[in-house]
Amino acid sequence: MERVVVITGPAQGMGREVARILDGKGHAVAGFDVDGEGLESLKGEMRHPERHHLVTMDITDRPGIRAFRDVVLERYGKVDVVLSNVGIGFFGPFEEIDLEAALKCLEVNVIGAAAVFQAFIPSMRERGEGKLVAMSSLVGQIPFPFESVYTASKFALEGLILAFRYEVEPFGIRTAIIEPAQVSTGFAAKIHKLPPEGSPYRERVKRFIDRDNELIKTAPDPVRAAEMVVKVLEAEKPPLFTRFSFRDSFFITINKWLPTRVRDAILVNFMRIKV
Repeated sequence: MERVVVITGPAQGMGREVARILDGKGHAVAGFDVDGEGLESLKGEMRHPERHHLVTMDITDRPGIRAFRDVVLERYGKVDVVLSNVGIGFFGPFEEIDLEAALKCLEVNVIGAAAVFQAFIPSMRERGEGKLVAMSSLVGQIPFPFESVYTASKFALEGLILAFRYEVEPFGIRTAIIEPAQVSTGFAAKIHKLPPEGSPYRERVKRFIDRDNELIKTAPDPVRAAEMVVKVLEAEKPPLFTRFSFRDSFFITINKWLPTRVRDAILVNFMRIKV
C-alpha cells in the first residue's frame, strides 16, 4: 500500500537512503533540507521523481514548515508518517563550549522536530491515524562525556515524545523513537574537534575521539540503517523504541538497572577515558 511519508533532512546520509528505499517501494516522499544541491542529486537517483515533493528549507523556518504542510496536504490529501531526521551534533568539554552556539543544537534537534510533528498532528487526528517517528540516539538514554549539549537535546526530544504520545494516541496516532549508537556516516567527523593546547581535557578528548572512530568502523552503514528505519515506518504498530544492535540495547538496559558507580565505570572504560 502506498504511503505518504514526510522526511526532514533527506539530502544526505541515512535520511537520503530512507528516501531512496521508500521511492523503490512505491511510497511518496515529501521532504525538506537546507542542502539544496543534495536534494537535486537525490531527485536524480529516484526512480519516480515526479511522485515526490522535495524542497530546500531550514528546519528553523516555522512559517515555512506550515506552508510546506499545506502544500503537501493539498497535493497528497494525507500524510501517513512523519520522520523527524534532521539533527546536528555538538561536541566538546562542557567547561569550554560556547553556550550561544549550543542554542542552535537545541533549536534544531528539539524545537525543529517539535515544529514538524505539531504541523502534521491535526490532519492525522482528523483522519484517526498516523505515525510520528523521531531519530534520536543512544545518548537520548545514556549521557556521554564531551557530548553534554547533544545529550541534552536527545534527552529533551525523547521526553517530548514520551509526554505528548499520551495526548495523541487516543486519536490513532502512534509514536516511535529510533536510537542508533553510531552509523558509518560523516556525522561524527564533522563535530569531533580537539580542545586547544593547554586544555585540561585535551588528552581524554583525544582518546574519546579515537575510540569513537574505532566504533564507527563496525557501525551499520547508511543503507543497512535505513532499511531498519523503513521497517519502523511501514509497521502498522511500530515499537516505541528501536535500536540497531544488541549492543545498543544491552547498554541501555544496564544503564537503567546497574548501580551508578558500576555503569559509570563501564562507560569510561568502554570509551577509554579513565583518568
